[in-house]
Amino acid sequence: MDKFIVEGGVKLKGAVELSGSKNAALPILAATLLTDGRSVIKNVPPLRDVYTMLRIMRMLGIKVDMEDGVVVVNPHGYKNSVAPYKLVSTMRASICVLGPLLAKLKHAEVSMPGGCVIGPRPIDLHIKGLRSIGADIKIEHGYIVAEAEQLKGSRVYLGGNFGSSVLATANLMMAATLAKGKTVIESAACEPEVHDLANFLIKMGAKIKGHGTHMIEIEGVKSLKGAEYSIINDRIEAGTFMIAAAVTGGDIMIKHARIEHVGAVVDKLQSAGVKVTSAKDGIRVRKTRSLRPVDVTTLPYPGFPTDMQAQMMALMSITKGISIITEKVYPERFMHVSELARMGAAIALEGPSAIVKGVARLSGAPVMASDLRASAALVLAALVSRGKTEISRIYHLDRGYHNLEEKLEKLGAKIKREKEE
Repeated sequence: MDKFIVEGGVKLKGAVELSGSKNAALPILAATLLTDGRSVIKNVPPLRDVYTMLRIMRMLGIKVDMEDGVVVVNPHGYKNSVAPYKLVSTMRASICVLGPLLAKLKHAEVSMPGGCVIGPRPIDLHIKGLRSIGADIKIEHGYIVAEAEQLKGSRVYLGGNFGSSVLATANLMMAATLAKGKTVIESAACEPEVHDLANFLIKMGAKIKGHGTHMIEIEGVKSLKGAEYSIINDRIEAGTFMIAAAVTGGDIMIKHARIEHVGAVVDKLQSAGVKVTSAKDGIRVRKTRSLRPVDVTTLPYPGFPTDMQAQMMALMSITKGISIITEKVYPERFMHVSELARMGAAIALEGPSAIVKGVARLSGAPVMASDLRASAALVLAALVSRGKTEISRIYHLDRGYHNLEEKLEKLGAKIKREKEE
């Protein structure tokens, strides 16, 4: 396994190029299972989760090639409908093959998903959505077994205890494209990644309206065709670099970032005293004055993203005053708190909230990554810490950030990757 060695104290300056969105790429790759036609997907980030999805697709009998961010998919004639535990258990997003397999092959067996340890993430909304359009679903031997000779459009409310579900919305939307009649998804997720998936499905010949809102309408068609498509850039990577500029007192131009995709992050950073401006081809972020504490509550889009909670906590840990960060999407997503405390952060947990008392400075320490976004938070904290920080288990980070250390180095950071002993 690899680790990062980071020496803090450098103000990051310069421009950085964003990678394609992992959270958009995974369901879009799954959507290619809906057709026998060849698809070409561009701007795909070369990440561990993407490679896992490609391995799943190959095990299903699909020909897939990836080179320089371009994935060519030829699913013609594939018949295997089983996504095995060995792969699905490593990545929760694998479950998004369930809807396409069911719609195309009339049968699907998908292992119960795994992924980062950030608290319970039930699949009840996936099952509810697919059952609403006629699927017979059972849980057997750790697998979701779904069958449907003919899916039929229906109206379904997809809201859950903690809001709408991106992957459940994606699964139902993909399956509904080949259902008979109209499907209406109420309380649908409206994240940019869902919007991107809908745009790809439309290029394939699907009839979809309302994507980007909480009510999506899908009129089923008999078949879809392959398509060529370029996915959006990663808004969570953009937010991470925005906080990198703020936490180090730097000045970063984030190329290809779309300010409308990170509105809640921009709002909180501006409230904290960070200067954020929209440029011709991206976003410029500068720290021009002392930081102020802000309270943050994570919510489904367009609220503050749960995937930015840990990074924001790293920033607030060095901001004078007290801030309260409340997690309403995954209330147990605080594995990074104990590691930030090892670096000198003063954070107390009260149920789904973290009370952060800003300290004058953090100090380098050996820390361990527990999940993808916690890893990013530890890197951000290390960038502003006194001395060296050793971050182990960064394979978590590699699931969602491509060449993060190289991008940070170009901005002036002192960071290097080494093998763990």
